Formats: sequence, structure tokens, C-alpha cells
Amino acid sequence: MSETSTPNEVLDDEAPEAQDAVEFEAEEEAVDEGEIAADYLEELLDIGDFDGDIDIEVRNGRTYLSVVAEEDHALDSLVGRDGEVLDALQELTRLAVLAETGERSRLILDIAGHRAEQGGRLKKLAEKAIAEVKESGESVALDPMSPYERKQVHDVVAEAGLTSESEGEGSKRHVVVLPS
Repeated sequence: MSETSTPNEVLDDEAPEAQDAVEFEAEEEAVDEGEIAADYLEELLDIGDFDGDIDIEVRNGRTYLSVVAEEDHALDSLVGRDGEVLDALQELTRLAVLAETGERSRLILDIAGHRAEQGGRLKKLAEKAIAEVKESGESVALDPMSPYERKQVHDVVAEAGLTSESEGEGSKRHVVVLPS
């Protein structure tokens, strides 16, 4: 057996290490992004005189921040009606990260478990639409939703083996679940 390697063998041997380095770098960037976002949110909470703890988690290269409080409903005003204030705070937090790093952020902000609750509700809604599509063989259009909500529904539909698409513009943008 020879000691020499073909260029392809060298690349194949180095590929896992290079991939690990890229994944590590992405995780590090997500952690930095999380720290910047947490600092911004901490200042915001202080200004508004809100008591809350900020948890940072990185999943699949995406940063998730959760603001929680010991008292029930202490953070409700930061969620707002139908999560409108939460969505705005998430965008402001993303802008703070962009200003600091020069990189666009895809972080997800949850306050008082609103997104977690919302995820369960959206999953049920998507499953109901999937069942209807499978039964009728026809497309089902859902009510308008935010980009985050649409993404959640698209993921559930894809897991079920069906396809979906977003239609409409602006505040009328909605998901349509398609038959296979």
C-alpha cells in the first residue's frame, strides 16, 4: 500500500474537519448574536422597568431568546395583542444585532412562552388543514398570518409529506396547503 494520496482522497479526508470548523464557526456566531441581542433586551427591560430573565439557546445554527418572568402576566404588555408587540421587539432586536455585527440576524424572540403556545396552536391548525386536503383532494387556504407563523405551518405541512405555498401580499399573505 502506498503512502501517497490522490487529491480527491486528501479532500475527502479533510472534508469532515472543514465541515466541523464551519459548523463551530456558525455556532460561535450564533452565540455572539445571542449575547448582543440579550444585552439589547436587558437594556430594554431596564428602561421599561420589567423584571425578566433572558435565556439564550442555539438550535440548528439559529439563535432563540426567551424572556421569562416569575409572575404570571408580568410581560404580557411586551407580547401585545396577537403577538404584535413581540414581533416588533423581535425586529428591533434583529436590527440591534445588525447594527453591531453588520450581519443580518434570523434570531427568534419569545416572551412569556407566547411563541411556544403559538407553535402548538399553529401545529393543530396545520394538521386540520392537512386532514382536510387529504380528505377532499383540494387546496385549503388558511387565514393571513405573520412570516413566522407561515414558516411554522410550512414546516408542519412538509413533515406530513404535502406541499404548501404562501400567497397574497402584505397583511393578507397566507398559506395554501396543496394536495399531493
